[in-house]
Amino acid sequence: MTSSFARRRLLTGAGALAAGTLLAGCSAGGDGGSSGGRRLRAAFSAGGSQETLDPHIAPLFVDQARAKALYDSVLTYKDDMSVQARLAESWESDRSGSRWTVRLRSDARFHDGSPVTAADVLWNYRRMADPATGAAAQQLFSGVDFAASTAKNRDLTLVLTAPDFEFPAALGAPGTEIVPKDTKNFARPVGSGPFRYRSFTPGGKALFTAWADHWDGGPHIEELEFVPVNDERARLNALLSGQVDYAHDLTAASASRVTGRDGLAVLRSRLSTMQAVLLRLSRAPFDDARLVQAFTLGLDRDRLVEVALSGHGTAGNDLFGMGLRAYPEDLAPRERDVDRARALVKAAGAEGLAVALETSDADPTWRNASTLIADQLKDIGLKVTPHVRSAATYFGEVKDKGVAFHSRTATLPVVTHLRSRLRSGAANNLTGYADATFDRLLAQATATRDEKTRLELLDRAQRRARDRDGQLVWAFSDWNIGHSDAVTGLRAAPPNSRDWARFDRVKLS
Repeated sequence: MTSSFARRRLLTGAGALAAGTLLAGCSAGGDGGSSGGRRLRAAFSAGGSQETLDPHIAPLFVDQARAKALYDSVLTYKDDMSVQARLAESWESDRSGSRWTVRLRSDARFHDGSPVTAADVLWNYRRMADPATGAAAQQLFSGVDFAASTAKNRDLTLVLTAPDFEFPAALGAPGTEIVPKDTKNFARPVGSGPFRYRSFTPGGKALFTAWADHWDGGPHIEELEFVPVNDERARLNALLSGQVDYAHDLTAASASRVTGRDGLAVLRSRLSTMQAVLLRLSRAPFDDARLVQAFTLGLDRDRLVEVALSGHGTAGNDLFGMGLRAYPEDLAPRERDVDRARALVKAAGAEGLAVALETSDADPTWRNASTLIADQLKDIGLKVTPHVRSAATYFGEVKDKGVAFHSRTATLPVVTHLRSRLRSGAANNLTGYADATFDRLLAQATATRDEKTRLELLDRAQRRARDRDGQLVWAFSDWNIGHSDAVTGLRAAPPNSRDWARFDRVKLS
């Protein structure tokens, strides 16, 4: 999710209550009971007692789903991660790409009846850009000159310190929802989204009610309840038993149990989550490019999809964003070449070298993937041993520990990924990739007005990085959501897109 907006702590849920306790109030009867068409219950992994309804601090998918219900953003993402309107009526740049003008809708209102103004939006973006806020989108607004930017009624002008024709991607990113200017307390938040706040317990349930006066029309359900269930099997069981109507982020095995079951259905979005092994290029042994290439050629991606993902995925090609805007077309698949890989290991003097592969249960597919990768790389002369870390601390630990580690990233604009993960010195550049030519191509692309030329430059940058960046994308796993047949109005959509976790068009029969 996030700034890069990857699923940094999706399954950690530190401090969250046990699933059994959380679901105890979901049986029929009383306020927690079945409400027919009134209340939809959605089960998500939660983040514990430190959770907040501040939309700018939203690392988890449950945070983003709650924010989407309570608030609106200026733009949002289509399935291919290109932008589309939300609070904005229009947006355009000057010829230099360093001055962007946004006109807001005239009918957008906050829940207290006040209009959503350009001054509100500018204040929000300034808050996000402040490192003290800890906003997920901080990097995306670091290039805005707020002293030169202006707001008047519905018209917002954002002045950038450098030309950027891809800047609109920032205005639709997760964690960029708009709150009223000068908001300091999020205990009872005021938003402009399709639902209003009713109650929330950090690490516990959140209950929102429909707002009939929303500019896009009021929701069809009366109440929306987020139920925290960290364990994926518990989410599945809650759905199977009828305690929840919607179960977020199910494994392929769980989705298979739901498919074909009377009264239940699965939404499956392909190419939704990049599965990768990242190699630390700044440390031995992967400071030797021959071993990076050997590791790359030693992987059998089709077999990994078949075993680790139970066939519910697509073999990766060592680049993020397959199927999205700006992903290189006609890219030849990465084929396994054991002989070539073994020769590279031998040339590097690394036969029999022991390598620890960092993994955890933060993603339920990684354990099986780690075992299979170890078997595959044994064929090329490397002794890979999975090193299991706690799911609760995994993503924080691998930022600076280990030389090879599993990673995953949900759908985001390709440019956002390149800037945050591969650009030299970027905060989330975990491989240590540093290439002046790549940086130049990326900067040249974003400063280019012509869309076709811009995409050509991005294509060149990605093809260059593919063989050098230490990012071994072995698959894109499907995104699975289970729901009751009583819930209509849902569609399969990738994470971070407009229609993912969108509940304002849902109906309950």
